[in-house]
Amino acid sequence: MTKINVPTREQVDQKAQNIFDVLKKNLGMVPNLYATIAYSSDVLEAYLNYSGIIGSSSFSKKEIEAIKLAVSQENGCEYCTAAHTAIGKMNGFTEEETIAIRLGKIADQKLNLLVNTAIELAREKGRLSNESKEAFFRQGFDNKTLVDLIAVVNAVSFTNFIHNATQVPVDFPAAPELQNEFA
Repeated sequence: MTKINVPTREQVDQKAQNIFDVLKKNLGMVPNLYATIAYSSDVLEAYLNYSGIIGSSSFSKKEIEAIKLAVSQENGCEYCTAAHTAIGKMNGFTEEETIAIRLGKIADQKLNLLVNTAIELAREKGRLSNESKEAFFRQGFDNKTLVDLIAVVNAVSFTNFIHNATQVPVDFPAAPELQNEFA
């Protein structure tokens, strides 16, 4: 079976090396998933730009992490579930809340609706039931927020797919296992 290895700095082109330097400076590391995306430095550059912009005018960092965590769980991505559990905690979630988000059962009603709408978008390949759309708009969200939500789901699904296809090593602490009684 062909194994996809995480490239080193020397194994990627100059553009990717420059991105690695910025990541190392800002994050203290180059996450394995980003390094793997760097096989195509244009894609890495575009992804980081896109991911850094989308959703930020509609959602807080905490809400974006909740969306990314819930979608990563739905898409079965071990890497992104681990990464967004860690980042979610850095943005104020408790471990119990990260588990609740992954289950689509967070106590905050508005956040729970947002998370479950994101899960439905991922599960149904972008389709939302009329009931979900109505609930989304009744909660006070608007058309712009819906487009921003779809963009966040899209961005995290991309990294989920990269990991699910490559299975590169996870370099974040593992997310807690979900207990069968809660799943």
